This record gives sequence, structure tokens and C-alpha cells, in this order.
Amino acid sequence: MTVATQPAPSHDLAPRTASLDPSDFPVPTGREEEWRFAPMDRFRSFLTHDPNAGAVRGEGGELVRNVGPSEASDWLPTDLPAAIARAGISNVVIVDIPANAELAEPIVVRLAADAPTAYQHVEVRAGAFSKATVLLEQSTVADISGAIVVHVGDSASLEVVCVLDSPGRYASCWSTTIGRDANFVGCAVTIAGSAVRILPSVHYAGPGGRAELLGVFLADGDQYLEHRIFVDHDQPNCTSNVVYKGALSGPMAHTVWVGDVLVRRAATGINTYEMNRNLLLTEGPRADSVPNLELETGNVEGAGHASATGRFDEEQLFYLQARGIPEDVARQLVVRGFFADVLGRLRMKDRQKDIIQRISTRLGLGEAEVLDDDDV
Repeated sequence: MTVATQPAPSHDLAPRTASLDPSDFPVPTGREEEWRFAPMDRFRSFLTHDPNAGAVRGEGGELVRNVGPSEASDWLPTDLPAAIARAGISNVVIVDIPANAELAEPIVVRLAADAPTAYQHVEVRAGAFSKATVLLEQSTVADISGAIVVHVGDSASLEVVCVLDSPGRYASCWSTTIGRDANFVGCAVTIAGSAVRILPSVHYAGPGGRAELLGVFLADGDQYLEHRIFVDHDQPNCTSNVVYKGALSGPMAHTVWVGDVLVRRAATGINTYEMNRNLLLTEGPRADSVPNLELETGNVEGAGHASATGRFDEEQLFYLQARGIPEDVARQLVVRGFFADVLGRLRMKDRQKDIIQRISTRLGLGEAEVLDDDDV
């Protein structure tokens, strides 16, 4: 078992290159702070343009469009793989939610690549005063790099859940801009991928915005999963809450969670918290957890972070078995309960069971139907 919980680095979190030009980004060597955990050999192909790269297209009904690159927003990539992908995209998937619309059913978008390697660009645009839930299903077998860009209009309420269930490699920037008094919930469910690097970020376009960033991830075998979050508080009276939980199994599994929260001088009256929990199901996996919090003002409602990594609780397992529950079901109950805090925050309740079932299948813990479906 290897556990690494590290203090915030001394460097300022604010300076970040943002550009459409890949040449503005140096080619990483693995010694940089942003890349120091990553197995560079697995991500090397994302650092140069692939002339044979295909496109990712989306299917999901009348609100989902596949358009040309010229219709993409003016979002700027913040790392080299994303800049290369943005320069090379041939298709943009756009989910348009009209202003004032209230959608009772989630918009389910199935994303598929047309080549073994593909560049992806997805944009979700929620109009002012709208309310909607979007589920992005990423289950293609291709290696994918690119971005998911979310715009939440003033006073809108948007939930976006992205399920990554693909065996390939994946590198993506997930950027969200939140309008005045808007509410955003974003959840990353990462249960597959040989090497995954996801960079969620949140920016506020006006005061009163609320963001909740959630994550569930499962690593086994020799999987590498990295989630590197950045929340940029530059508007007053906003909130952010980050909760990521991961389970690891196998001696070669490695996960990385980095949470960066920057509270700028103008961001008075904000409330922010970030938490990462990791559950080690076997001996050997490595979980790196690095919470960072930088305050440029002391005039805040609250600010904090927490991180913990621990082994599977054998006492819980013994307690359940002593009451006649078979071992495989008991293990599933413990894992299920570990993730319940995150999944229980989502509006799309009917998808919770599906996510738990996928996790159970990956762990070989049996069928979720043997458990009580009313209590995730």
C-alpha cells in the first residue's frame, strides 16, 4: 500500500497559460508540477498532432448538434494536449438548452469516435433561467483527447454527469463558466481507461454562483487515473464544494487527485470546501492526494479541505458476514456505501443504480440486484 497526501506547493496557483496555439505550450517532460505524477510514455502520443486522428460525434435528440469547428466558443485550452486537439477538431458536439426551459428528463448524449485516435470537443450551453440535466456517455474504445466546455447562464440550474467507461486512453480539459446566481453540479464517473487525465475547472462570470464538483473513480490492474481540479474564485458571494471518492484494487493501480482552489482578492464572502477520499481494496495500489487552497483575502464565509486514504475496513466486513451476509455481497455493500455520499447528490436517481452496477461488475462483486435498490 502506498499513500501520498502532500501539502500545497509554494507556487502561486494563478499563472496558467491559455491559448489556441499549441506552440505556446512547452512540451512536458514529466518534471513539471502539472505532469509529475503522470506516466509520460502513456500520454506521449497526445503531445504531438496526429494527422490521422478522427472525430468524436454525439447522438442524443433534437437538442444535440454536430457542427463544424467554426461554431465552437472562444474557450482557450490550458494544456498542450487540449490545444493540439482544439486545433485539430473536425466536429463539435453542442448541447443547446434554451433560456427558461425546464427539462424533466435528462439529455443523454452518446459520444462515439470514428477512428482509433480522435479529437473531441463538446459544449453544453444552458440558457438563462433554464433547468436541465445532461448525461455524457463516453464508451468508445478509441484514444481520446480534447475538451468538454460548459456555459451556465444567469440563474440557470444545470447538472452534467460524464461517465467514462472506455478501455482506451483519455486526456481532457473540462471547463465550466457559471453565470450570476447560477447553480452547477458536475460529476465525473471514471470506471475505465488505461490512462486517464481529466482537468476540471470552474470560473465565475458573476456573483452568487454555486458549483458542486463530484467524482467517483475506480482503478484496478495497471490503470492510471488523474483528476486535477481548479476552482477560480474571482467573484463575490459564490460557493464551491468538491467531493471526489475513489476505490483502488491491484498492486499496479495508481490514482492522482489534485484539488486547487484559488480565492482572489475580489472574491469576498465566498464559501469553499474540497474533499478527497480513497479506499484501498487490496494491498499495493498507490493513491496520491494533494489538496491546495490559496487565499488572497480573509473576508470569506468559509474555506477548507480534507484528504484521507485508507484500507478496506475488515471490521465492517466481519460485522456484515456475522449477520449472514455472504462475503461478496458484504464487500459490495461496503463499496456501495462508500460511493453513496457522492451519487446521492445527483438529480438523476435512476442512473445511480446503473453506475453502482458498473462498479460492481468491474470489481467482480456480484450483481447489484441482490441489494436494496431503494438505498444507493
